Amino acid sequence: MNILAMDTSNQILGVALLQDEQLIGSITTNIKKNHSIRLMPAINQLMHEVAMTPAELDKIVVAKGPGSYTGVRIGLTTAKSMAWSLDIPVVGISSLEALAWQGHFYDSYICPFFDARRGLVFTGMYQTKNNKLELSGEEKNVLMEDWLKELAESREEVLFLSPDITKHEDLIRTHLGDRAIIPEGPFHMADPSHLAFAGLHTQPDSTYGLTPNYLRLAEAEANWLKKEQRKNG
Repeated sequence: MNILAMDTSNQILGVALLQDEQLIGSITTNIKKNHSIRLMPAINQLMHEVAMTPAELDKIVVAKGPGSYTGVRIGLTTAKSMAWSLDIPVVGISSLEALAWQGHFYDSYICPFFDARRGLVFTGMYQTKNNKLELSGEEKNVLMEDWLKELAESREEVLFLSPDITKHEDLIRTHLGDRAIIPEGPFHMADPSHLAFAGLHTQPDSTYGLTPNYLRLAEAEANWLKKEQRKNG
């Protein structure tokens, strides 16, 4: 089975190809450039380098958020369009789950997060059980300080993974001290090959029904709803 994975949900742009459960190639960049004009060239380059054509693909896996609203839409639109035109299944995987795969072999709690501004983060708690990542509770959009207070009460060690780790590291250590495990830089960057493996045995989504995992409304939409509520209140 040939699987193409793509992630444009945050600053990192990543694409990867699996063939019979083996990684055969990937491209990853971590720069502030427009994903909308770089995603398809990256896919074309990767497929050219491994001598594969789109017609040989069997499944597409895409990071469905949370993260950048624009980035998430770019990834989902591209993945769904390709899946529809090629008549193959598409799978949406949480961007937090894809990042949590960086700690797949850690034997305690794994906390991936993305900064959501104004002290908020997109986050969740994962554990590896029977060699599979499992979400404990729900992913959420929450004040980081409130989340850390909750984690501190558990008295467990927690592995933190985030491309935004430097913004929150001091606060993390203040609340969890030595129970906060913070690895070196490369582990904080989502790997598109992990996204591909996460979707390997996941049931496909409806090509039309696959929707973004925003965890919160876009600011413009939230402001519009508040305005409508005041108008109708």
